Amino acid sequence: MDIEVESTEQYGIDSYKALFEEIMSDIGKAALIDKAKLVLDPHRPLFIFSIRLRSEPASKKIGDVANIRSEGNNVHITTTDERYAPDILSQLWKVYGRGAVVQQTRFDMDVKGAKGDVISSMIIASGEESMKEIVGSLWRTMPEGIKNRHTYIDGPVVTVVATEEILLKDMLEDGLKVHKEMRGVV
Repeated sequence: MDIEVESTEQYGIDSYKALFEEIMSDIGKAALIDKAKLVLDPHRPLFIFSIRLRSEPASKKIGDVANIRSEGNNVHITTTDERYAPDILSQLWKVYGRGAVVQQTRFDMDVKGAKGDVISSMIIASGEESMKEIVGSLWRTMPEGIKNRHTYIDGPVVTVVATEEILLKDMLEDGLKVHKEMRGVV
């Protein structure tokens, strides 16, 4: 993840860069981010946090994150992306019941009375939910006491403009300028 920090307070740039990276890693979002730009102006006060994701969040199906093999009326699933293992198990229990799902290991499970194509197309995470989590993670990286926020979202770019005071037109314009820069429009 490439992180660029602009600030009117030179001493905080390295600290905030490290803090942002640590928080995003802790909540599991760092791998999704291609580039981040943080603009810190505590004297206005204005904070603009913009990220460009490696790809736009999309709905995930079980077939996207697991290998599926049908054997008669049973389906064997091997999860290939560990992050989705709990979501797969939860969705299978919801649809087929706990009695029909046998979890052999954390990543391997069998489902009795199922069809592979049906399981493959089951949605385990929506793109909208992922985007809400990403916006929430950006809010968590902002300083305490932020009361007013505005969020711009276009494809893989998310920008949050925030202040402790009233959000003024020039603040929103500055945020939109950073947002367009991250999109490659400027």
